[in-house]
Amino acid sequence: MVDIQNKLEPDSAVYKTLLESTKAIPWKIDWGTMQFAYIGPQIEALLGWTPASWVTVGDWASRMHPEDREWVVNFCVAQSQAGVDHEADYRALTHDGRYVWIRDVVHVVRNADGTVNSLIGFMFDISERKRTEHQLITLQKELEELSFRDGLTGVANRRRFDALMELEWSNARRNRQPLSLIMLDIDYFKQYNDCYGHLEGDICLKRVARMLTSAATRARDLLARFGGEEFVLVLPETDEAAARMLAERCRELILGEQIPHERSSISPVLTISLGVGTVIPGHDDELLPFIDTVDKRLYEAKQRGRNCIVAR
Repeated sequence: MVDIQNKLEPDSAVYKTLLESTKAIPWKIDWGTMQFAYIGPQIEALLGWTPASWVTVGDWASRMHPEDREWVVNFCVAQSQAGVDHEADYRALTHDGRYVWIRDVVHVVRNADGTVNSLIGFMFDISERKRTEHQLITLQKELEELSFRDGLTGVANRRRFDALMELEWSNARRNRQPLSLIMLDIDYFKQYNDCYGHLEGDICLKRVARMLTSAATRARDLLARFGGEEFVLVLPETDEAAARMLAERCRELILGEQIPHERSSISPVLTISLGVGTVIPGHDDELLPFIDTVDKRLYEAKQRGRNCIVAR
């Protein structure tokens, strides 16, 4: 017996040295007492709390971010009671008041009768990984936003218009609310580019987009570049009269900007033509025919001489 004990004790010392030389922080909790039987000294280097201060699972729970505490504790207790190995990510409080992202990997040790004897596991510092994940999520959101934005004018693009129009159409049909759409086109824009050049044409499109953005001020109103020199305004919960007034405001804003247009056949300054439509979608109504109707009204405004609005 003495020979066996003499052999095991050096082995235990070796295992302990190995565990305490890793970056992962080993620990053990006795299930019956809910007390720490062991926690590696690395915990002090990472969080600032001495190993001796980790007495019960209450110390573990109290040193967790308040937003993480309830779900992590409930999850780990439930998994442990079920005898299921598990892992959880959470923010651990440091001794000086900061938070460090931890991944706790837990193994459930059972007695011969299947009841839980203890929990053993490792804590890993995953702060750098979480920072990288956050940067990737931020980048993904920025790229997604860019994919819905017109590169020249900065307003929403056709892709964004299509997605939002579908959503607002469904909302209007479900809530029995009016949905209005304004489609507008810069008059004789090809001639503008021929006269002033495409660089000036781009500047002109930016100015028009800026003026139109100032006209639609509600949070859910959307201005999008439909293509070329054509723009659209999506106006949720807007009746026919209000849409007509906003269209007139847009026309006056562009006219008032006094952008010279020597090649225009109707005015010495830049003008726009507009088509307006309003609908409370019924169950059998379709979106595309409505957009087509408004587009035809825009075409009719051009046929009538431009610099005007057709709403019916």
